[in-house]
Amino acid sequence: MRRQAESHATSYCNANSRHRHGHFNSALHAESDGKTAEVPSSSSSSSADPAEVIARRIIVTGDVQGGYYRACVKNEASRFRKLLGTMSPPDDSKRAEIYVEGKRKMVESFVRWCKRGDVGLSQSIKVESVLDEYPTGLYDGFYVDTGRK
Repeated sequence: MRRQAESHATSYCNANSRHRHGHFNSALHAESDGKTAEVPSSSSSSSADPAEVIARRIIVTGDVQGGYYRACVKNEASRFRKLLGTMSPPDDSKRAEIYVEGKRKMVESFVRWCKRGDVGLSQSIKVESVLDEYPTGLYDGFYVDTGRK
């Protein structure tokens, strides 16, 4: 049954992720060790290298704690865009953090996908903020904790 749900999430996310295009709005600050550091943002520059490795922290709110949304995030980030990073573990809040790093073109398209907000199953998702970060290089894949033991 779990494989069927993941398969459905994969096909639905894949089919709907390619149809909408938005504009990327980035924040100018990122938190690092409790201090706010200014991160140069060149996403609005037409000369930005699409292969440059960048990182973003995306704060999302809404129906973000369910397994379906988390499966869609994992599929979009790792399978379709080859991004590295993680999503905060589920808790009782309606808020989650997604950290991604990878090629500029892929990260920016993932942020646009997040801003769409509709992943199906009547779930409502809203991007609260997008923060520029320095890539850490600590991840070798994209990890999502579902809270299951």
